Amino acid sequence: MPAYKFEALNAAGKATTGLLEADNVRAARAQLRAQSLVPLDVAQVAAGNRVGSPSRFQRRVFSSTGLAVWTRQIAGLVGSGLPLERALTALSDEAEDPKHRELIAHLRSEVNAGSPFARALAGAPREFDDVYRGVVAAGEQSGALGQVLERLADDLEERQALRSKLIGATLYPAIVSLIAVVIVIFLVTYVVPQVASVFASSKRALPGLTVAMLAISGFLRHYGWLLLILLIAGGVTLGMMLRNEAFRERFDAGWLGLPLVGRLSRGYNAARFSGTLAMLAGAGVPILKALQAAAETLSNRAMRADALEALVQVREGAPLASALAGKKRFPGLLAMFCRLGEQTGQLPRMLDRAAKQLSAEVQRRAMQLATILEPLLIVAMGGVVMLIVLAVLLPIIQLNTWVR
Repeated sequence: MPAYKFEALNAAGKATTGLLEADNVRAARAQLRAQSLVPLDVAQVAAGNRVGSPSRFQRRVFSSTGLAVWTRQIAGLVGSGLPLERALTALSDEAEDPKHRELIAHLRSEVNAGSPFARALAGAPREFDDVYRGVVAAGEQSGALGQVLERLADDLEERQALRSKLIGATLYPAIVSLIAVVIVIFLVTYVVPQVASVFASSKRALPGLTVAMLAISGFLRHYGWLLLILLIAGGVTLGMMLRNEAFRERFDAGWLGLPLVGRLSRGYNAARFSGTLAMLAGAGVPILKALQAAAETLSNRAMRADALEALVQVREGAPLASALAGKKRFPGLLAMFCRLGEQTGQLPRMLDRAAKQLSAEVQRRAMQLATILEPLLIVAMGGVVMLIVLAVLLPIIQLNTWVR
């Protein structure tokens, strides 16, 4: 339940202040009057500013898919002419998850108290980010909340679909790689020593490949734990270093320079940036504010820095196309569509087309990469297993030669 800070007069006319919990401002004032207090000022306290009080929503209530579905539902209800308060009531009654019901009830109470929908969403920043709230605020100001929510639902679904396809394209190679590593470690650390020990009593020199494989096997059996600790320590150290913004920007810039994954990362971030910018500009958000919000959605810090530099240039009067054309980390396709949009006065539409084309390109490249990786991984695994088998068979062949 939200907390409210109040200032009121008691029966003796003396001012008093304090905190109380209520569903909304109106309920808080009613509580004060029930205590024979005359409310002078009642203001909600942000969850993060309450002393000794945890945040209302500690964990994410909606998943990415759940948020898209919920946005589509409320867009349909509002778009059909149902008042926002009744739409929230209907969704709250239909919610099966208690956490969903609690969150929607909280939004409904804020709207009933007279808060705009965007301000009510700000009470749950983990669920509704700045872009989401900015689009909703623009829809409320323009009087087309239903249409804006439909566009927002489309964007959320397209983003989720792109992420799912990328995960699906990389999932099979990742599973094959993991299984291959486990099989190779088992063969090297268990099978090879068991077979090679049979020939140790012959007191004859073993083949070079067998000796090398036994050396690798001995190293993994005796120092494998140390290697694992070093890998874990390296991962933890890298994670801590990535918290430094300067290092993270350099790391992300180097990531973009990689042959295959770099182009995928650049295309994915550019598609997300242009899609968000198209949605915000189409909703009526001022271009500078839209650029700021779209830049914050970029996970790659190097591209985010370029987007913020472009924002500065646009603020100084430069066209958006020129500002983005000077940033080589963004695909030239984006600057081209921006130029067409500025010339024709249809910037949101052109940005949306750029986002769709970039998304399609990312999906195509991801599928090509997965198609290439699958046979390469199989061949690589077969090659490693062949070496292990040869390391085992060569002593047997050598022993047969000695017997003859």
